[in-house]
Amino acid sequence: MTVPPGHGDNGWARPLGSAAVRIIDGMHATIFHNPACSNSRSALALLRERGIEPEIVEYLQTPPTAERLAGLIAAMGITPRELLRSKEALYAELGLDAAHWTDAQLIAQMVQHPVLMNRPIVETPRGTRLCRPGELVLDLIA
Repeated sequence: MTVPPGHGDNGWARPLGSAAVRIIDGMHATIFHNPACSNSRSALALLRERGIEPEIVEYLQTPPTAERLAGLIAAMGITPRELLRSKEALYAELGLDAAHWTDAQLIAQMVQHPVLMNRPIVETPRGTRLCRPGELVLDLIA
Protein backbone atom coordinates (compact mmCIF):
# COMPACT_ATOMS: atom_id res chain seq x y z
CA MET A 1 0.00 0.00 0.00
CA THR A 2 1.27 3.45 -0.88
CA VAL A 3 0.51 6.91 0.41
CA PRO A 4 -0.48 8.48 -2.94
CA PRO A 5 1.36 11.46 -4.37
CA GLY A 6 -0.46 14.74 -4.63
CA HIS A 7 -1.40 15.19 -0.99
CA GLY A 8 1.01 18.05 -0.30
CA ASP A 9 3.98 15.80 -0.96
CA ASN A 10 5.37 17.25 -4.21
CA GLY A 11 5.14 13.93 -6.08
CA TRP A 12 6.73 11.83 -3.37
CA ALA A 13 5.01 8.63 -2.35
CA ARG A 14 5.90 6.36 0.48
CA PRO A 15 5.19 2.63 0.32
CA LEU A 16 4.12 1.81 3.83
CA GLY A 17 7.08 0.63 5.88
CA SER A 18 9.76 2.01 3.57
CA ALA A 19 11.56 5.18 2.59
CA ALA A 20 9.97 7.75 0.33
CA VAL A 21 10.34 7.12 -3.39
CA ARG A 22 9.91 9.59 -6.24
CA ILE A 23 7.09 8.75 -8.62
CA ILE A 24 7.32 10.33 -12.07
CA ASP A 25 4.26 10.09 -14.32
CA GLY A 26 2.91 7.33 -12.09
CA MET A 27 6.10 5.24 -12.44
CA HIS A 28 7.04 3.42 -9.28
CA ALA A 29 9.95 1.03 -9.36
CA THR A 30 11.45 -1.43 -6.92
CA ILE A 31 14.97 -2.72 -7.36
CA PHE A 32 16.33 -5.77 -5.57
CA HIS A 33 19.81 -4.38 -5.33
CA ASN A 34 23.33 -5.41 -4.41
CA PRO A 35 25.57 -2.33 -4.23
CA ALA A 36 28.64 -4.51 -4.94
CA CYS A 37 27.22 -5.61 -8.32
CA SER A 38 28.04 -3.51 -11.40
CA ASN A 39 24.83 -4.57 -13.18
CA SER A 40 22.79 -3.56 -10.16
CA ARG A 41 24.56 -0.19 -9.84
CA SER A 42 24.06 0.41 -13.57
CA ALA A 43 20.32 -0.31 -13.43
CA LEU A 44 19.91 1.95 -10.39
CA ALA A 45 21.84 4.76 -12.09
CA LEU A 46 19.70 4.48 -15.23
CA LEU A 47 16.50 4.69 -13.17
CA ARG A 48 17.78 7.77 -11.36
CA GLU A 49 18.98 9.41 -14.60
CA ARG A 50 15.40 9.18 -15.84
CA GLY A 51 14.00 10.79 -12.71
CA ILE A 52 12.85 7.63 -10.95
CA GLU A 53 13.95 7.13 -7.37
CA PRO A 54 13.10 3.48 -6.80
CA GLU A 55 12.37 1.64 -3.63
CA ILE A 56 15.70 -0.06 -3.00
CA VAL A 57 15.66 -3.49 -1.40
CA GLU A 58 19.15 -4.59 -0.46
CA TYR A 59 18.15 -8.22 -0.64
CA LEU A 60 21.33 -9.54 1.00
CA GLN A 61 20.26 -7.78 4.21
CA THR A 62 16.51 -8.09 3.66
CA PRO A 63 15.74 -11.15 1.54
CA PRO A 64 12.27 -11.46 0.06
CA THR A 65 9.92 -14.02 1.53
CA ALA A 66 9.43 -17.25 -0.38
CA GLU A 67 6.01 -16.00 -1.50
CA ARG A 68 7.41 -12.68 -2.71
CA LEU A 69 10.29 -14.36 -4.53
CA ALA A 70 7.93 -16.86 -6.17
CA GLY A 71 5.79 -13.92 -7.33
CA LEU A 72 8.79 -12.11 -8.80
CA ILE A 73 9.92 -15.26 -10.60
CA ALA A 74 6.44 -15.77 -12.04
CA ALA A 75 6.24 -12.11 -13.11
CA MET A 76 9.60 -12.45 -14.90
CA GLY A 77 8.43 -15.60 -16.68
CA ILE A 78 11.48 -17.59 -15.62
CA THR A 79 12.09 -20.62 -13.44
CA PRO A 80 13.70 -20.49 -10.01
CA ARG A 81 16.69 -22.31 -11.47
CA GLU A 82 17.16 -19.47 -13.99
CA LEU A 83 17.44 -16.98 -11.11
CA LEU A 84 20.19 -18.91 -9.35
CA ARG A 85 23.78 -17.69 -9.47
CA SER A 86 25.42 -20.89 -10.65
CA LYS A 87 28.91 -19.39 -10.35
CA GLU A 88 28.44 -18.75 -6.63
CA ALA A 89 30.57 -21.14 -4.53
CA LEU A 90 27.58 -21.95 -2.32
CA TYR A 91 25.69 -23.20 -5.39
CA ALA A 92 28.27 -25.98 -5.82
CA GLU A 93 28.57 -26.63 -2.08
CA LEU A 94 24.82 -27.23 -1.81
CA GLY A 95 24.73 -29.30 -5.00
CA LEU A 96 22.04 -27.10 -6.53
CA ASP A 97 22.89 -28.36 -10.01
CA ALA A 98 21.22 -31.68 -9.13
CA ALA A 99 17.92 -32.29 -10.90
CA HIS A 100 16.09 -33.46 -7.77
CA TRP A 101 15.60 -29.93 -6.38
CA THR A 102 12.00 -28.73 -6.73
CA ASP A 103 11.15 -25.13 -7.55
CA ALA A 104 9.93 -24.62 -3.96
CA GLN A 105 13.19 -26.01 -2.59
CA LEU A 106 15.27 -23.76 -4.85
CA ILE A 107 13.25 -20.73 -3.76
CA ALA A 108 13.74 -21.73 -0.12
CA GLN A 109 17.50 -21.93 -0.69
CA MET A 110 17.54 -18.43 -2.21
CA VAL A 111 15.54 -17.05 0.72
CA GLN A 112 17.87 -18.73 3.21
CA HIS A 113 21.00 -17.79 1.21
CA PRO A 114 20.14 -14.63 -0.78
CA VAL A 115 23.67 -14.55 -2.25
CA LEU A 116 22.33 -17.29 -4.56
CA MET A 117 19.93 -14.82 -6.24
CA ASN A 118 20.93 -13.23 -9.49
CA ARG A 119 20.48 -9.46 -9.62
CA PRO A 120 19.20 -6.90 -10.07
CA ILE A 121 15.52 -7.63 -10.25
CA VAL A 122 13.53 -4.51 -11.17
CA GLU A 123 9.78 -4.29 -10.79
CA THR A 124 7.69 -1.52 -12.40
CA PRO A 125 4.07 -1.21 -13.53
CA ARG A 126 5.36 -2.15 -17.00
CA GLY A 127 6.82 -5.45 -15.87
CA THR A 128 9.40 -7.26 -13.80
CA ARG A 129 12.78 -8.25 -15.12
CA LEU A 130 16.19 -9.58 -14.22
CA CYS A 131 18.30 -6.69 -15.54
CA ARG A 132 21.55 -8.33 -16.60
CA PRO A 133 23.00 -6.24 -18.10
CA GLY A 134 21.73 -3.18 -16.26
CA GLU A 135 20.60 -1.51 -19.49
CA LEU A 136 17.70 -3.96 -19.69
CA VAL A 137 15.95 -1.75 -17.13
CA LEU A 138 15.25 0.69 -19.96
CA ASP A 139 12.69 -1.75 -21.39
CA LEU A 140 10.71 -1.34 -18.16
CA ILE A 141 10.66 2.45 -18.09
CA ALA A 142 10.59 3.51 -21.75
